[in-house]
Amino acid sequence: MRVVIAPDSFGGTLSAPEAAEAIAEGWRSARPADQLVLLPQSDGGPGFVDVLATRFGSRKTTFVQGPLEAPVKAHWLIDAVGDADHLVAYLECAQACGLHLLDGPPTPETALAAHSRGVGQLIVDALDYGATTIVVGLGGSACTDAGAGMLAVLGGLAQAPALLAGVKLIAATDVEHPLLGPSGAARVFGPQKGADAATVRALEARLSSAAAEFQRVVKRDVAALPGAGAAGGLGAALFALGGSRRSGAELVAERTGQVALLAGADLVITGEGRLDDQSAHGKVVSALAKAAARAGARALALAGQVRLSPEQTAAAGLAAAYSVSEFAGSVELAISEAETQLRALAAHVATAWE
Repeated sequence: MRVVIAPDSFGGTLSAPEAAEAIAEGWRSARPADQLVLLPQSDGGPGFVDVLATRFGSRKTTFVQGPLEAPVKAHWLIDAVGDADHLVAYLECAQACGLHLLDGPPTPETALAAHSRGVGQLIVDALDYGATTIVVGLGGSACTDAGAGMLAVLGGLAQAPALLAGVKLIAATDVEHPLLGPSGAARVFGPQKGADAATVRALEARLSSAAAEFQRVVKRDVAALPGAGAAGGLGAALFALGGSRRSGAELVAERTGQVALLAGADLVITGEGRLDDQSAHGKVVSALAKAAARAGARALALAGQVRLSPEQTAAAGLAAAYSVSEFAGSVELAISEAETQLRALAAHVATAWE
């Protein structure tokens, strides 16, 4: 059997390449005759750069300001397309303002204080290197500042377009949410970033002010565009600078040769940290399930936690979904022994798989 192993990262425990290796080791121990193809994926969130770096490009390192005040080491990728005159930079906002970069669990205070200045510093570094296209992977951020920090580094909304003249800007988003409202950045993602009810209201007011400023300066309602609410409103700020949106999962699939590698596959194994109703909206798992169906293969998911019913799992295009935490007996063990437990679960599933 030809098996393509294409997971996303597992939260802050395993990168996508690490998860793919663990699944492959477990599967191979139970079914040594199967042909395994490792194809780690990303939707633009944490691990975006790591996944792309497994296939192409030159990795760069920049020290930038993290989501609060402490400096952090951020990795990004530069790739020459066609000739040296066309350089594409791949940046990942989670490298500069990710939730995992906070000193501890997110709180209402960090939800208000976290900013995107480090993303602006990465863009400046890419411009200094000569990038003519800049792709910013959005997802996993600690901030909800509508890109205010990034814009400040770039000289402000009115001045930044001159700095970016002649540069193609792409926002690779993992979500389609607008900036404001019930499905916007503050109300949907604020609680995940530590915001309580009062803080969510404060963040919504902040985003509303930003939306009005974007409308005033660029003369269009970028706040309503799909993906504007990605990464705490970084999507809206990038759109205000003339950027366009691409599905992060589709972009990574294209750049990693996913279609060719899925050809002839019998089974596709994907996964992520938590499989829930958001997984069906632009995330790696849903994208892989659809790609597997187009290739005539079945798809299954291994996830840290599974929050979908069997009916929802089937509706997502998955033949089955398996929980590492349920297999391990606790969420704590699934996190502390992430690689070991994922490997063991893969072996367990492989033993029974027909």
